[in-house]
Amino acid sequence: MAILKVIEILSNSEKSWEDATKKAVRHAAKSVNNIRSVYVEDHSAVVKDGEVTDFRVNVKITFEVK
Repeated sequence: MAILKVIEILSNSEKSWEDATKKAVRHAAKSVNNIRSVYVEDHSAVVKDGEVTDFRVNVKITFEVK
């Protein structure tokens, strides 16, 4: 039986929600091993002068504890 934990991370990107998600996983992987999945719980964007300037995601990352 595996023991799994979930952490919540907020991330942003000037490119896309997908890039923000990838950045969150890359950052978590620096200190967390055995990442199994990422769940995008929420996403939003910042708009300035009628243009989207920042994509934001709130993700939950699941990893196995050994």
